[in-house]
Amino acid sequence: MIEWAEPEDVGEILTVQRAAHVGEAQLYGDPFIAPLVESVDQVRSAVETAIVLVARDRTRIVGAIRGRMSGTTCLVGRLAVAPDRQGAGIGGELLAALHDEAAAALAFDLFTGHLSEGNQRLYRRHGYRETRRERMSDHLTLVHMRREP
Repeated sequence: MIEWAEPEDVGEILTVQRAAHVGEAQLYGDPFIAPLVESVDQVRSAVETAIVLVARDRTRIVGAIRGRMSGTTCLVGRLAVAPDRQGAGIGGELLAALHDEAAAALAFDLFTGHLSEGNQRLYRRHGYRETRRERMSDHLTLVHMRREP
C-alpha cells in the first residue's frame, strides 16, 4: 500500500533510506552520500513540506520517495526500498504514485549516479530520459533525468 507519510513515520523512513543506500555508498566508495548522512530533523522537515510517500507492508515501511515542486517541475528524490524487498516492483509503484500525486507537474526531474545502472533502468522504464551528466568528482558523475507526462 502506498500512502502519504505521517510525522510518526520519520524514524522508520530514515532507517529504510539508510539501509537502501548502503550499497550505493559502497559502489561509489563514499560513506557520506546525502541519504546516509541526512538527519531525523531533515526527514521530518521533508514530511512536513514536501510530498513524501511510503510503501507499507502491513505496519512496516518498506519504501519511500519524495517530491518537491519547483515551479511546474517536481524534483524527485530519496527513492529507497528496503534491501530485502528490492526487485519486487516497490520502487516502480512509488514512482508511479508520486507521478499521480504531482499530476499538475509539467516535468519530473531526478538524478542518480553513473554507476547506478539498476536505478537508471528503473527510471527509463517509467519514462525518464537522460538530459545531461555532471561530473562531481573522480569517482562520481551525476546522471540527470527528466520525465515529461
